[in-house]
Order: sequence, then C-alpha cells, then structure tokens
Amino acid sequence: MTELRAALQDYLTVRRALGYKLTQTARLLGQFVAYCEQSGISVITTEVAVAWATLPAGADTSWWAQRLSNLRCFAMWVQTLDPATEIPPTGILTGRPRRAVPYLYTDADVVAIMHAAQGLRRPLQQHTYQAMVGLLAVTGLRAGEAIRLNRDDVCLDTGLVRVINSKFNKSREVPLHPSAVHALSRYGEHRNQLCPEPKSDAFFLSTTGTRLSYSRVRSTFATLTREAGLRPGPGRRRPRMHDLRHSLACQTLIGWYRDGLDVQARLPLLSTWLGHVKPENTYWYLSAVHELLALAARRVEDTFEGVHQ
Repeated sequence: MTELRAALQDYLTVRRALGYKLTQTARLLGQFVAYCEQSGISVITTEVAVAWATLPAGADTSWWAQRLSNLRCFAMWVQTLDPATEIPPTGILTGRPRRAVPYLYTDADVVAIMHAAQGLRRPLQQHTYQAMVGLLAVTGLRAGEAIRLNRDDVCLDTGLVRVINSKFNKSREVPLHPSAVHALSRYGEHRNQLCPEPKSDAFFLSTTGTRLSYSRVRSTFATLTREAGLRPGPGRRRPRMHDLRHSLACQTLIGWYRDGLDVQARLPLLSTWLGHVKPENTYWYLSAVHELLALAARRVEDTFEGVHQ
C-alpha cells in the first residue's frame, strides 16, 4: 500500500467518524490516488492536482472545480504528514455546480410508475417496488433511507417510520397516513408469504430475500419510469428516484402558499421532516421551481403593498 493510499484511508476514517458519509468523495479521491500510483507520483503538487481534476477533457468546468475542491481538502490533511505536499489554491478552476430543475411528479405519474411495477418479472419484486415507490412519494424519504429500513423501523401500530443514523448520523421519525400504513401492512403480508425465510431483517426485500442494493433499485426505477411513459420537459432532467422527495417538498410548499400560511415559519418543520442538515437546503426549493418562485414573489408584493397603503 502506498503512503497516499494509507493517508486516504485515515482521512476517510476520521471524517466519517465526524458524521460525513463521503460516498462521492471516497470514489473521487480513490481515483486520484490510483492516478498517482499509475503515474509513479508520490507527492501531491498543484500541477498534478489540476492535471487530474481537469479530466475528462470535455467535462463541465463546474465538475472540474468540484473534483479539485475534494482534492484540496485531502491535500490539507496530507500536508500535515508530508510538508512537501502542495495545497492547490482556490480560484484556479472556476465554476459553480448548477442544480438542475428537478422532475416534479404528479399523483398520476406516481400511479403510473406503481402500475408499471406490476410488469416486473417476479411477484415479490412487483410488491416491493410498488410499496417502496409509494413510501418515497408520501414521506419524502431518501431512497437509501428506505433501503436501509429494518422491519423494526416501520412501526405500523403507531404509524411511524424511524430513520436511524441517516445523513450526518441524524435520526428522525416520519409519521404515516393511515392509507400508507394499510399499504405497507399489505406489502408485509405479501412479502412474508413469498419469502417466509428471508436472509435479511430488511423491510424491503429482494427476490433472493436479501436487502436491496441501491444500484439495482436505481436501474429498476429508471426502467419503470420509461415503462410509465415519463419524459423530461425542455431544460429538465430525467425522472429520478430522488425527485420523489423534491416533489413532496414542492407540493407541501405550494399548498402552504395557496392556503395563505406563514411559509417562513413552517420551513423549519419541513426541513426537520426531510432530514435536512441545514434549513437553507430547504430554501433551495423556493428558487428551483417556477411556481414556488412566483408564489413567493406574489407574497412579497402583497406584503409590500399592504405596508404602503
């Protein structure tokens, strides 16, 4: 094992102990270390960092800047071990990541996806994806949170889903509507009949009785959206699982505006529900969706007119 690879393992271990998941960071820095090993490089320099960060050549500059940002933090760590390490200065690569406008699902879209799940090959797979898509749509859980649910985390007697040690090791309880409790209860019955001896305590099971993998769930969901006939509009990204979460948040905010409620006062509630680490992550929806931005602007106009009447 090279010194850079050993330093990377220590770096990830310490940061994860502080609550960071670092899934993408670990992948990117692993690629950087492999790049250095293949090139016979043992010391991080600004030149090496920029050469790696600007790969591939045709990528968006915001992606280059993101790669270099991840590497810069790692270089700060390595410099404490090897003073010869150079920390790439800020401003070398410019470009801010642009968050694409999410695909906002309608109720009809969700029904279409769940209907498409009936065409999956195996009965347990059909029931699993119908139940999971329904749960994501009505709770705004992250897909990974749903996959990690154990049976004890879905408390149907009390109508709660317990999300344990999610992002930044935060936990929360998400209430369920009685209709969702009924649907999940029916899924549990089907699951137990079709897989009486599971290999995992996971609430959502694969056809082999194990916990679902994120990559398989993501690819299956993409297939279901195509089968359901969902297509992105101009300038919109393709439908993703994570957009079920965005859709719930946006529908909630739109409902509050239309009902004349104090949205600013209620935003922390939505932030807690979604498990956001920072409230500003929830504020993003106000500028990301045209209808929300229009409603917010109208609220400001009404307030301004009321003050000057």
